[in-house]
Amino acid sequence: MSGIFVTEDGTEVTAETIDGKLLLNAAEFAKATKWELKDIGLCNGPVCIPLRGIEVATPHGLDASLLAQVLRRRVVLDLESESGALGGDPQVRSAGLMDRIAPEVVLPDLDGNLHALSSLRGAKALLVTFATWCGCRYDLPGWQGLVDELAEFGLKVYAVAVDEDAEKVRRFTSDFNAPVMIDRHHVVSEAYAMSNVPTVVWIDEMGRVALPNSLAFGTDTFSDFTGVQSGPHLDAVRTWVRTGALPEVASDPVSDLSGDEIDARLHFRLAAAWRRHGRVDEAAKHFAIASELAPFDWTVRRAAMPLTGRDPFGQEFLDLYDQWQGNGAPYHGVRPI
Repeated sequence: MSGIFVTEDGTEVTAETIDGKLLLNAAEFAKATKWELKDIGLCNGPVCIPLRGIEVATPHGLDASLLAQVLRRRVVLDLESESGALGGDPQVRSAGLMDRIAPEVVLPDLDGNLHALSSLRGAKALLVTFATWCGCRYDLPGWQGLVDELAEFGLKVYAVAVDEDAEKVRRFTSDFNAPVMIDRHHVVSEAYAMSNVPTVVWIDEMGRVALPNSLAFGTDTFSDFTGVQSGPHLDAVRTWVRTGALPEVASDPVSDLSGDEIDARLHFRLAAAWRRHGRVDEAAKHFAIASELAPFDWTVRRAAMPLTGRDPFGQEFLDLYDQWQGNGAPYHGVRPI
């Protein structure tokens, strides 16, 4: 098959390596990203970025490395396998972290229907992430119970499984009434600088982040292991929904992803794409690189375990948990409530 270049939302663009450059099909890239090469520069609708002498176009396609340079995005390239992956707009993530403007995400539900996070505008909402490789897969009934309890106030939940297999996720959703999204390409973890699940974000009626990344559970199923009780966070949600009052930690800053952490997500995205194409060796290589770049990022290292035939609940996970704690339990988020 031809090479592939994976865009920020997981769309694949045909690629090939020529003269030491990864070159992309221009029409496919424009369709996937809305960025089109014109005489005045690289344009997305009315927004154009001048090229300033950068020769993005070649007779065989667009230079992926130079495109990323113009767009000021991270990019990872594998010239040998004629593949690469492009990061998201860092300004969107920065606006979320610094200015508390909730980054927009549009993800498919388990049946493939697209849902925008912004569609919940006008109501208080929780962005709740979980995964089948995490004990938090059992938490959806807890979040549903909270929604039911606060029905008169209109609380919404945008549930996102950071997972690959929709049918596997579906097994844990029978007691949840709203659509459940699947994020195969780790769009949410990049846009919101998440490094673990479950991570919960509170978003107000105006689409602003009221409480940034918080480690929170919908039930106490594994509280003895994690040391985190669900009650304090759930009580804080109740107070916020009813009165608008926020917990003290809401003003805590959340650190941005490092360059290595972003690159780890891109390698993971590329690895998952190769896995779907049956290219096991290429997939394994990029999963390994991703884990080396972000060894204590659970959305990368633990998420790769079931995709490479390893048990995400076995001894390897327990060893990783000990290593993570021994390194100060790094986490992109505020203090637990």
